[in-house]
Amino acid sequence: MPLRFKIDHARRFVDVEGRGVVGLQDILDYLDALVTDNGMPYRKLLDLRDVTPNLTDDDVMVLGARVSVYAHLEPRGPIALVSNNDESDLFIRRFMNLGGAKRPIKLFQSMDKARDWLLATPES
Repeated sequence: MPLRFKIDHARRFVDVEGRGVVGLQDILDYLDALVTDNGMPYRKLLDLRDVTPNLTDDDVMVLGARVSVYAHLEPRGPIALVSNNDESDLFIRRFMNLGGAKRPIKLFQSMDKARDWLLATPES
């Protein structure tokens, strides 16, 4: 499973670890789990340093449509994304612009800086 995640209700926090090739269905499965397990308002830390995105332009359009639907599920918690390669960074920057979310979202190269920012950012 390329995206492993834990929704921690006690901490109101979502940890995501990505490894290997990640496609559209992997991302949709993660987003669906957030909705069905009531994790949308929580802070999210996504470690995508070892991810290779495998998404076409059509896949990004599908993802954009799905994220736009989630805009009606406010509040959505802040997201810290961590990446250290150009290919993932490009996808992440596209993702950050999807869906008109009102929640803070930021890209980092360091897990420590991402975690510090996320913990200092209020939950939506």
